[in-house]
Amino acid sequence: MRFPPRITRIGAAAAVLSALLVGGTVATASPAAAAVGSICYSDLPSQAYDTLKLIEQGGPYPYSQDGTVFQNREGVLPSQSTGYYHEYTVITPGSSTRGARRIVTGEEYREDYYTADHYATFDLINYGC
Repeated sequence: MRFPPRITRIGAAAAVLSALLVGGTVATASPAAAAVGSICYSDLPSQAYDTLKLIEQGGPYPYSQDGTVFQNREGVLPSQSTGYYHEYTVITPGSSTRGARRIVTGEEYREDYYTADHYATFDLINYGC
């Protein structure tokens, strides 16, 4: 049986929740960070599986921008220090450019986010459903 590439990671939802816990209370998240949704691994487009596999293997990536630091300028993802997030292209069939789809990874808690609309919204990838 083949497992999703990041199935061995810490449960991302639990990790993000634990990151918000401060002294037994939940820290107030920014309204933008609260807008992050969730998507089941099985609901991702097939090209996202290819990207996740490349991330696990460490490349090679189809675009020179893949693996670069994602700045989170939009403030949609939880606030982290610069260099925490990295972005990777999810190929869009029929597009002559990189398209709008990306996987953005977080280092410490090893969470993976999917965006289909060039960073306007994100879904935390749930590997357990």
